[in-house]
Amino acid sequence: MNHESNAHFGYYGNHISTTKYNFATFLPKFLFEQFSKYANLFFLFTSIIQQVPNVSPTNRYTTIGTLIVVLLVSATKEISEDVKRANADKELNNTRVQILDPHTGEFVLKKWISVKVGDIVRINNEEAFPADLLLLSSSEPEGLCYIETANLDGETNLKIKESNQETASLINPHNLVNALSKSEILSEQPNSSLYTYEGTMKNFGTSDLPLTPDQLLLRGATLRNTQWIHGVVVFTGHETKLMRNATATPIKRTDVERIINLQIVALFCILIVLSLVSSAGNVIKNHVSGSSLSYLKLEGTSSAKLFFQDILTYWILFSNLVPISLFVTVELIKYYQAFMIGSDLDMYYEETDTPTGVRTSSLVEELGQIDYIFSDKTGTLTRNIMEFKSCSIGGRCYIAEIPEDGQAQIVDGGIEVGFHTFEELFSELRSTSSEQSAIINEFLTLLSTCHTVIPEVNDVTGEIKYQAASPDEGALVQGAADLGYKFIIRRPKGVTIENTLAQIKSEYELLNICEFNSTRKRMSAIFRCPDGIIRLFCKGADTVILERLSKDEPQSFVDATVRHLEDFAVEGLRTLCIASRIIDDQEYQDWSQKYYEASTSLDNRGDKLDEVAEMIENNLFLLGATAIEDKLQDGVPETIHTLQEAGIKIWVLTGDRQETAINIGMSCKLLSEDMNLLIVNEETKNNVRLNLEEKLKAINEHQFDLDEGALESSLALIIDGHSLAFALEPDLEDLFIQLGTKCKAVVCCRVSPLQKALVVKMVKRKKKSSLLLAIGDGANDVSMIQAAHVGVGISGMEGMQAARSADISIGQFKYLRKLLLVHGSWSYHRISNAILYSFYKNCALYMVQFWYVFVNGFSGQSMFESWTLTLYNVFFTVFPPFVIGVFDQFVSARLLDRYPQLYQLGQSRKFFNVGIFWGWVANGFYHSGIIFLCSFFIYQHGDQLSSGLNVDHWSYGVAVYTTCTLTALGKAALVVSMWTKFTLFAIPGSFLFWLWFFPVYAAVAPRINISREFWGVLPHTYPSLTFWTMVFGLPVLCLLRDFAWKFYKRSYIPESYHYVQEIQKYNIQDHRPRMELFQRAIRKVRQVQRIKKQRGFAFSQVENQNQEKIVRLYDTTKKRGAFGELTESS
Repeated sequence: MNHESNAHFGYYGNHISTTKYNFATFLPKFLFEQFSKYANLFFLFTSIIQQVPNVSPTNRYTTIGTLIVVLLVSATKEISEDVKRANADKELNNTRVQILDPHTGEFVLKKWISVKVGDIVRINNEEAFPADLLLLSSSEPEGLCYIETANLDGETNLKIKESNQETASLINPHNLVNALSKSEILSEQPNSSLYTYEGTMKNFGTSDLPLTPDQLLLRGATLRNTQWIHGVVVFTGHETKLMRNATATPIKRTDVERIINLQIVALFCILIVLSLVSSAGNVIKNHVSGSSLSYLKLEGTSSAKLFFQDILTYWILFSNLVPISLFVTVELIKYYQAFMIGSDLDMYYEETDTPTGVRTSSLVEELGQIDYIFSDKTGTLTRNIMEFKSCSIGGRCYIAEIPEDGQAQIVDGGIEVGFHTFEELFSELRSTSSEQSAIINEFLTLLSTCHTVIPEVNDVTGEIKYQAASPDEGALVQGAADLGYKFIIRRPKGVTIENTLAQIKSEYELLNICEFNSTRKRMSAIFRCPDGIIRLFCKGADTVILERLSKDEPQSFVDATVRHLEDFAVEGLRTLCIASRIIDDQEYQDWSQKYYEASTSLDNRGDKLDEVAEMIENNLFLLGATAIEDKLQDGVPETIHTLQEAGIKIWVLTGDRQETAINIGMSCKLLSEDMNLLIVNEETKNNVRLNLEEKLKAINEHQFDLDEGALESSLALIIDGHSLAFALEPDLEDLFIQLGTKCKAVVCCRVSPLQKALVVKMVKRKKKSSLLLAIGDGANDVSMIQAAHVGVGISGMEGMQAARSADISIGQFKYLRKLLLVHGSWSYHRISNAILYSFYKNCALYMVQFWYVFVNGFSGQSMFESWTLTLYNVFFTVFPPFVIGVFDQFVSARLLDRYPQLYQLGQSRKFFNVGIFWGWVANGFYHSGIIFLCSFFIYQHGDQLSSGLNVDHWSYGVAVYTTCTLTALGKAALVVSMWTKFTLFAIPGSFLFWLWFFPVYAAVAPRINISREFWGVLPHTYPSLTFWTMVFGLPVLCLLRDFAWKFYKRSYIPESYHYVQEIQKYNIQDHRPRMELFQRAIRKVRQVQRIKKQRGFAFSQVENQNQEKIVRLYDTTKKRGAFGELTESS
C-alpha cells in the first residue's frame, strides 16, 4: 500500500493497449508496411527520377503528388481503425474496481488504469480481476473462493483458491490496513506461466508467509459463487500473466496482395524491357537517320549518355502500367466493404447489442478464400450453460416436453424407447407401493445428495442459488430440485433435502466422499439415511458403472438404459449412469478404517484412496442415467454443416477433456454417427508415431475402395494435448498434418493456449496455399487468433479480450456463415475484379504510348497531355472499379447461402490468380494495339478537318484518349454483374463527365498557364465527324472479342456460378427442401446402426482439490456477518 516505497522499483502501470501503433511507432511501422508493397516503392523511385532536370516527359509533380495522396488515404484508414482499438482499450481501462484507501480505511471506486502494485482491492461476485492478485481473505470459510478461468484456459469448471490461514480473518478493511501496513511481498519476476507462482509475505505479524499458486488470482479470470474477496496486487498491465501470453498485433498481408506484389515485379521487368527497346530504338534511329534528324541531336551528346537518359525518360512515360490509383481505390473499397459488413442487420446480435465489427478491413477478401477454420469450443460453439434435459429411470425415459415422434413404445427385445413427461414421473412417484416409485425416489435422492455443491440462500427472496465447481453438478442438483427434491442445507457432517411434493425435510449424514478423477470416471458419496441405513450413491461413466453392477440381484433394465444412453449420445447430450447400494454397518466399519489409513498416508495418497474406493464401489444396483445438454450457441449445428458443405475443414481446439469434446462434436454436427473416429491418446512419443503411421497406412490402403472424397468425409481425428505436444515436434508434424488433412474434422482436446497457436502456425507453414481462420472468445484464444490469416473474436461470456485482438468481431458463431459465404464471396469477387480491371485499363491506355514511340522517332514524346493523363486514373476511370468493388453482386446473398458449394470458387482462386492476371494484362495490350493501329491509319495524314487544316499532335492524342476511355468503360460494363444507379453513374456517367470536362478544361487551362498544349485543340476535335466515328467505332471493334468470349464461355464451358446466375435471373425453383428431408430421414435410419461404444459420457470436475474437505467447511445454516462473511447463527 506504500506507493512511495514502490515507486523506485519502476513497476508497470495497469494500462492495457492492443493497438497496432502509438505516436512513436506509427510513422516507421506505417511506412514500412506501405513500402513493403512494391508498387509504392516503384512510384517513389519514379517520383525521384521525375525530379531530374530534362528527363521527365511529363510534369515532375504528377507522380509524387498522387503517391502522397495514396499514403494519406492509407494513413487515414489505418488511424481510424487503430482509434477503434484504442477506444475498446479505453473502455476496459476505465472499468471500476474498489481499492482500499490506507488513510481512511475504506474502499473507494477507482478505474482499473489507477490500480498499482501493492494496492489492496475488493472484488465482488461475477466481477473480473483487474490485475494479478494474491488472495488475502474472502466471504467463504477459511478464505476459500471459486474462480472461472475459461477466459484463460478454456475450462468450464470452476477452480478453488484458498488464502493463507493467517490472512483469512482479515475481513474488516481497518484490520487489513493495520495488519499489512508494515508487510512487504517478495515476488517472482513477471512471467507467462499460468500455473506457477512463488513468493513470500515478509513482516506479517511475527512470521513470514509462503505464497503459492493457491493464492494467485489472474487477470482474465472471474470471481464466481463467492460474495467477495480481498486481494493484493502483484502484477499489473503488460506484466500480468495474461498479457505475457499475448503477442504483439501482427502485420497481416492478404493472398491477393502477395500475388499483386509478385506480378508488379514482373510488370516492372516488362517496363524495363519496354524502356530498353525504346531507348535502343532512339540510339539506332539517331545513327541510321542522323543526317536528316540533326536538329534533334545536341552537339557533344554521347550515345551512351543518351541511352541511359532515355531509359529514365521511358521509365516515367510507361510507369503508369502499374496503376497508382489502384491502392487508394482498393483501400476505399475495403473500407466500405467493412462498413457494409458492420451494417448488416442479419449479423447484429440484439441480446447484447453487438454488431459485427471489422477491425482490420484490409483482410476482407480473405473471408472468401478460407480453407480451414480453427475454433475454440467453450463460449464459441457452446454457451457454457448446462441444462438438465432428460433422465432414464428404471428403464423409462422422462423429459419435460415429448419431441415429435418421441412417444414411448416397446421395440424388439422388450425395450421401451421414447419418452414420458415429468408429469407422469410425478404420478408414478405418488404411487408409493410400486417398484418404479421407489426407484425414482432413490434416483432423485441421489442427484440431490451425491455432489459437492453449496446452496446459497438469498435472504431477501429466499431463493437458493447453487454454487458448483462443476457446471454438470450444478445442472444435476438444479434438475433434482425442479423435480421436487430440493437440496437446501449443507453442514460439515450432512445435507438436508426438502421433498417439495410431500412437504417433507430429510437429513442425510455424510460419512465419506470418494472423489471424481479422470481415471476413476465416477464419484461416490456414502450417507446414513433418515431410515438409519447406510447407502452408497454413485454416478459416473457407463463403462465403469456397468462393470460394477451386482451379479447377485436382477438388473432388469440394463439393456434399456444402455439403449437410452445411445439415444442421448446421438443427440449430443452429456450422460452419467446412476447407481446405488446398501452397505451393512460392519462392512462400513471395516472399510472406514482402511479409508482413514489411506487418507492419512504420506506416500501415493491419491492412488491408495482410489484403491480403497474400489473396494466399496461394487455390487451396485443400476437406477438409471441422466442427460445434460451443454447448450450450444444458436444455429451452431446448421452453421458447421453449411461450412463443411462449402468445403471448409473445421478443427476444434479446446481445453476440455476428450469425452466432453467428442460429445460437443456430436451435438454440433461436427462429428456424425456414421463417422470413423481416429483417436490418438498416447503417453510416449514413439507410441504417437506408431499410432499416426498405422492410421495413415490404413487410410492409404482403403482410399481406392471408395468414391473420391467419400473416405475423407467419413473420418474425424481426435487427439489429446499430451499426444499433440509430441505430434507438433518437427519429426512428427508431417505425419500429423497428413492425417489431419485427410479428415473432414479434427478435434484437439486438453490443449493449452500456446498449443492452439502452434497448431495454427504448423498448418499455416505446411499448407502454404491454404488460408486459415481462427475463431474464439477468450483470452486463451488470442495467440491462435493472431497466428491465423484471419482472426475472428466473439464478444461473448468469456469477455472481450479475443474480440479486441481479432481482425473481425461477431456476436455469435452462427454469423460466421453469412460472413464467409456471402460477404466473403462478394468481397473476394469484387476485389479481384476491381484489381484486374485497374491493371487492364492502365495497360489499355499507357501501352498506346509504347506503340507510339515507333512512329515518333523514339523521341520519348508523350501522346497525351500530362495532367489529363494523371486525371485518367483520378476522375475518368476511378468510379467503375470502385462501384464493382463495393456494389457488384455476382450472385445474390440468398443463393450464396443456398448453394454453399459456390464458396469453393474462392478456395480454388477462380477469380484471381497469376493466369487470370496476365490474361487481363494481355487483353489490355491487345486493346491498346487495336486502338493505336486503327487510329494511326485514320489520322496518319491529318486531313480530317473540313477546313483543310491539318490535325495537330495533341488533337490526335485527345481522340485516342477518348477512345481508350470509352473502351475501358465498355469493358467495365461487360464485367459488372448487377446494374444499379451507382453503376449507371460510374460507367456512362464517367464518359459523359469526360465529354463535358474536356471542352471546359481545354478552354480555361491554357489561359492560366496550365496545360498549354490544349491551345486550339477543341475546334479540331469535337466538330470533326472522324473524331466521333473513331471514338464510338473502335471500342466496339475492341470489345467484340471480349463479348464473343463471354458468350462462348457461358454457353459451352460454364462455371458453377453461371448456372446459379441463371436460376437467379429466371427465378427458377429447385426441389432441394424435399431432398434435405429425405437425407434427414436416412440419417435417422443410420442412427439405429450406431457405434455402440459411443454413449455420451462427459463430466466436468476439478481434480486433486480435496472436495470432501471443502464441503465439510460449510454450514449454510449460519448467517453472514456485517462484511458478508459466514458467522455462527445466533
